[in-house]
Amino acid sequence: MTPVRKHAVLRRVKDITLSATLSLALLNGAALLQSCGNNRSDEDETEQTETSFRRGVRTYITETAPGNFKITDEVQAEPGQAGAIVSYFDGHRDTLSVEAAKKLVETDQSTRTYLHNPGSYGAYHHNGLANALLWGSLGYMLGRSTAPQYRADERRYGSGIYANPSTYDRSQQLRENVRTSRVVRTTRPSGGRSGFFGGRSRSSSS
Repeated sequence: MTPVRKHAVLRRVKDITLSATLSLALLNGAALLQSCGNNRSDEDETEQTETSFRRGVRTYITETAPGNFKITDEVQAEPGQAGAIVSYFDGHRDTLSVEAAKKLVETDQSTRTYLHNPGSYGAYHHNGLANALLWGSLGYMLGRSTAPQYRADERRYGSGIYANPSTYDRSQQLRENVRTSRVVRTTRPSGGRSGFFGGRSRSSSS
């Protein structure tokens, strides 16, 4: 009787050990799947969208009276040469890069309102420098929407920011060139997927 009892005990110990091993493997597998899922979620959440332009513009702006700015001319330029040349009422002149112009547009109350809530912009519109930058052809490079529903705003506010109707009309094709050259690219951080699947780009002119 003793050998039989000892064999049964050994078999039960083996069964318990096998069961525990399988349970541990399943738990580790579940934890690994959850970790992968969390990592994928983290990657998706950290995707970044970058906007660039294949064409740029150089805008000439003149302060015709204290605080009143008008666009007097615009010329096509390479994106790296884009920006604004501002002639002030007191006679001094300044050159703004796209980055400097964008910072001004993002901090001025009126243009900041447009960028965050276009529907409320009308009450804040004025003829200051930030608005001249936003409503000229350079405005697309500074964050102005290219969506069709905002085209009426461009004519409503943009036409008044140019020195005269002929300057505004002459710049229409240039504005369209800049608008349709916008490229939106979605990228992931270096720790995520790379190579062919590391980023997606598309041209946006809607």
